[in-house]
Amino acid sequence: MVDAVGMRCRSCRGDAGDVVLDLGRQPAWDRMPWRDEPLPDPDFLLRMWCCRSCGLSQLCSDADASDELFGVEPRSVAEQSDRSIARLDAEGLVLPGATVAEFGSPHGESWLGRLSDAGMVTAAGRTADLVVDFYGLLHDADQDAALRARTASLAPGGTLAVQMLTLGTVLSLRQWFDLRHGHYAYWSLPTLDAALRRHGLGVHRAWRYPLSGGTILLTANRDPRPDAATLRLIDEERTVGVDDVGALCALQGAAESNAAALRGWLVSEREAGRTVAAYGAASRSVPVVSHAGLDSGLLSVVGDASPAKQGRRMPGTDIPIVTPGELVDSRPDRVLLFLPELADEVRETVPGIEAAGGRWVLLDPSLRVLEPALML
Repeated sequence: MVDAVGMRCRSCRGDAGDVVLDLGRQPAWDRMPWRDEPLPDPDFLLRMWCCRSCGLSQLCSDADASDELFGVEPRSVAEQSDRSIARLDAEGLVLPGATVAEFGSPHGESWLGRLSDAGMVTAAGRTADLVVDFYGLLHDADQDAALRARTASLAPGGTLAVQMLTLGTVLSLRQWFDLRHGHYAYWSLPTLDAALRRHGLGVHRAWRYPLSGGTILLTANRDPRPDAATLRLIDEERTVGVDDVGALCALQGAAESNAAALRGWLVSEREAGRTVAAYGAASRSVPVVSHAGLDSGLLSVVGDASPAKQGRRMPGTDIPIVTPGELVDSRPDRVLLFLPELADEVRETVPGIEAAGGRWVLLDPSLRVLEPALML
């Protein structure tokens, strides 16, 4: 384990901690150059640092700022938003006439439209009865200020609702590729609960959903009374090892073995005369491509439904980003799906892959080939 000189915790300001995951120098995931822009791209250290004082695992240092390209919201993300809002409604938090504010992110459509349709009123410049954070928190470099802002946005008796991918999921499933530039905080439930309590809030309820391996929706308020199920979720994350620096270092081993296995598989596919492409130029795909050292000789193209990304290339490599139609026209033998939760959706919307005899391959985080007879 290595300490990061000069690092201060983004939440508690502590200066003692350990680097638990080091992916070396990588390009910024959100700077996707146009296809004809020459290499090399600027690269930056990509490391996860765990604070010894408060336990927050966080981005050690960031890349230079760039404009994030908005993607097309996947069906699975939209459906999860519907489930989360239905849960908040069942908890009595979606009330006609009540005020709502949002801290959003580029990882999906705003919830305000759905909540407005339910009769809630957007709190323009006022405190709100319900403050929702849809993957927004991790995008703030100053986590203490971010939590302070969310607390200050709450009306008396108000509730903060946060949807996030927790460190418990990242660690238990060895999802090392969830570390990337611009994502500053990797909260576990117990660590976030402790941080919220420093701001006068606490986790009141929490629910786990299967999206991205394990997405958490939680509510927090000024009088938290967690039920047995919520306390169980918090304890489960502790059991996984989110408070244990040694356990967190297992992410490093997973990164090395998964990257080597992916590259080895791609080499063997090329030697067997099979062409491999990929689908999903998402943020989590960039650490995978970079850490495995991939180029267009191993991965021919990456298909993506976002017009903003088409015609560009993957950061740090010459792999072009193409439309789904262009992906099908290239007639790949295998298509690596960087986002396994999209499997059902892309098999429906891009049927030409299997119709031409190709196969989808999930990176989950190990490789798994999908056979058409199992799902079609």
